Amino acid sequence: MEKNFTYYLKEIFARIWAIWGLVTFLITFFIIFIPSMLTYLIKGKKGQAMFIFISKIWMRCWLFLIGCSLKVKGLENFEKDKTYIITFNHNTLLDVPITCPFIPGANKTIAKSSFAKIPLFGSFYRKGAVLVNRKSDKSRRESYIEMKRVLASKMYMCIYPEGTRNKGKDLLKPFYDGAFKLATETQTAVMPALLFNTNKAQPNNKILYLLPAKLEMHFLPPISPLDINTKELRDTVFNVMLKYYSENKDKI
Repeated sequence: MEKNFTYYLKEIFARIWAIWGLVTFLITFFIIFIPSMLTYLIKGKKGQAMFIFISKIWMRCWLFLIGCSLKVKGLENFEKDKTYIITFNHNTLLDVPITCPFIPGANKTIAKSSFAKIPLFGSFYRKGAVLVNRKSDKSRRESYIEMKRVLASKMYMCIYPEGTRNKGKDLLKPFYDGAFKLATETQTAVMPALLFNTNKAQPNNKILYLLPAKLEMHFLPPISPLDINTKELRDTVFNVMLKYYSENKDKI
């Protein structure tokens, strides 16, 4: 009986906390909205770097308000004046807002074009992303060309090679080729990165559910695309991420 009471108490708290999380997300977003939109006036890498800086301040404040700490490790793997394609694992909706702001420098992510239709938030979303409609071959081709432009501008590309959120029991879903084709064609190193515990804060099998949690983001040493084809690079990155994830997930 005590166990059941504790379980239901946790369930109730998580729903209340999720509402608090949504309310504080919106309030803090409105606070940073105008400063973030002013970065549209600054072209290129410098403007994007300022946008990421503002996003980082926003996320630090919001994570504090919802009781989620975030520790970032592996920043020493970023070499000055180097460009990387950064590949993250993807478990929950919480992953998306916290990845790009904590990449140290100007970057964009690949993201669904449908979210850009949301009033106000869509303008913010477009600034941080290369948009794609996965149902459209034309859109996929155009987004691929745009990602090449991002890299040519010396900005990082953040990609989730699993494609969608991992709702299964495996630590990682099989990777799609896109990020690794981009890497081999542009000769850009891939930096594997792992998010830990976002699925504890926001489990995929729960609706309107949020709990405080200790989150971590780990950047791993980059993997060169030299003398390797797309599939070999994909498999190498997958194995590196899977091994690191399995070895460290219970230590955090």
